[in-house]
Amino acid sequence: MEHSSSSSVSSLSLKLKPPPSLMTSNLNANSYWRKRKKGRNCLLQASAISYQKFIHFALIETKRHSLLLPSPLQERYGSMIALDGKTRLEMLSFEAPRIRLLRSISIEGEAMQVLDFAAFPKPEFDLPIFCGNFFTAANTNIVVLDLNPLHDVSSRRGYKERYYDSLMPLGLKYTELLPWGGKLTSESIKFFSPIVIWTKFSSSKSKHEVLYSAFMEYYKTWMELTEQAVEDTDPSQIRCNREAQHRYLTWRAEKDPGHGVLKRLIGEKLAKDLLRNFLFSGIDELGSKTFLDYFPEYRSEDGAINERRSIIGKSFETRPWDAKGEFVGNDLRK
Repeated sequence: MEHSSSSSVSSLSLKLKPPPSLMTSNLNANSYWRKRKKGRNCLLQASAISYQKFIHFALIETKRHSLLLPSPLQERYGSMIALDGKTRLEMLSFEAPRIRLLRSISIEGEAMQVLDFAAFPKPEFDLPIFCGNFFTAANTNIVVLDLNPLHDVSSRRGYKERYYDSLMPLGLKYTELLPWGGKLTSESIKFFSPIVIWTKFSSSKSKHEVLYSAFMEYYKTWMELTEQAVEDTDPSQIRCNREAQHRYLTWRAEKDPGHGVLKRLIGEKLAKDLLRNFLFSGIDELGSKTFLDYFPEYRSEDGAINERRSIIGKSFETRPWDAKGEFVGNDLRK
């Protein structure tokens, strides 16, 4: 992969402009995507209760391996203040030769600290999707950290062997330090890998240090996989990769648990826009299938999408993979 210049991460930030579609007279000044203040560099703000150092590390690590450029999304999505007038949302987005989109949203307020960080490969690569979702409120922390498989690891043995078998020691190391967080629906489990960290814990310096260490190791591993990946040239395989990523984006945009948090902070209209067009950007570009095309079991009698998180009704209270990464939740339905 190509290497970037030695310029600082802050030089990648753009002076952001609010989108024309949101600049209407009936919107409060705090309710649209706002231009970043000149000289502000949120990447360098780090503290024991801030996730900014996670973003800072990931961007520096990416630049070590690849040419990292601002995404066109950065022109529209920069920063905003929530409806409470206090909580701040910061969005960053980039792209690289093998990365279709690397993006983050951080939320910092008196009541919560949130980071949603993801990196999506280009369709020419069948790489996993890097996923880091961290939520801290009061004394509670909810964490998902994973290399989400692009293709099913149970039915496609070669995919599991190529990307996950060698990573099981890494996964076992951190799943012991950050144990399983309780019930997870069978629908959601399909999008996770055998090395997923799904955990809940009370805030402590030691736990946050373990989490930061896990994030760094998982991201370094993902970057190494990205650097070593062989580009697909078979059009049918590229189409398969594209549809798999589109299916993932479609699920996340519709059923992501962060929707409720965003709705409370910025309202339903902006929350939906942020989910579809920033956090899970690519839905309109990578495919044309709808949520119900992929997940017909969620169709209600009136033809609308059932709002329930789970239709199957099965959840896993303990980790459903063994030490070799084999799925042991035998009653998971496909």
